[in-house]
Amino acid sequence: MNKIKFMALASLCFILGLQSCQKEETTSIEEEAIAKKEISAKVLEKLANAQINTNNVKLVDFLLPDGTTKEMIEVEGDIFMSEEEVLSLEDDASTDRNYRTNNLVSQGKTITIIGYTGGSNALSSKERTALQWAVNNYNALSGVSISFQLTFGTNYQSKDMVVYHNPNESGSGGSAGFPSNGNPNKFVQLYGLDSYDTNVVEHVITHEIGHSIGFRHTDWFNRASCGQNQNEGAGSIGAIDLGGNDPATSVMLACFSTSEDGEFGTDDVNALRIMY
Repeated sequence: MNKIKFMALASLCFILGLQSCQKEETTSIEEEAIAKKEISAKVLEKLANAQINTNNVKLVDFLLPDGTTKEMIEVEGDIFMSEEEVLSLEDDASTDRNYRTNNLVSQGKTITIIGYTGGSNALSSKERTALQWAVNNYNALSGVSISFQLTFGTNYQSKDMVVYHNPNESGSGGSAGFPSNGNPNKFVQLYGLDSYDTNVVEHVITHEIGHSIGFRHTDWFNRASCGQNQNEGAGSIGAIDLGGNDPATSVMLACFSTSEDGEFGTDDVNALRIMY
């Protein structure tokens, strides 16, 4: 996404006062080196056959909480998949354009989530507070079968999800992935949010957790919140319509503003109740 990546990745741009979930155009020496890596024709073909937009697909060295990296494929600006996950996608010949993924977290699951506190990837005090607020909002919902159990520390390996800071990303936002095998996406990154109000950081975290449990962008079909007209693609990942009539208040819009309150919109709550 080439503006403030949502949360889902890396940079900050304002379009009509809105921030996008995309990366800025500036690149470091390291980023230039990564950009030289090529996406295989096999991967691009699989993405295309799954009806996923192949514009700006790239290989990235995805930072893990312990400081190591893993090569991942970036799509949509804030979604990361391994090559294995991409190649396992099913071909999709449908033309439905509907807002959740096909895969969800197992019903009734208590998701263990940890805010990382170690070294340069530790969450700031503001980010820890925002994470607590975001988890509280999810857990306060009635009629939703999943819940979150939040701790803070460094022992993330056994947890379902880890939220941590990535000091290497430019811009402001976050990144995540989608659920698989009944489990949420494990890694949620935050970056460049020090100058933002805690409510905005809460919004970013809520958005990325939303991806991790199955939400697509509310405006995936045109990214209008970023001042764009670009379809991210439904594909075999899915973009299933969850209804609603007030998308402007959704935490899952592709781009966010500096005045976000961090709270769910009515449609977000209704969608979560449909999903879980």
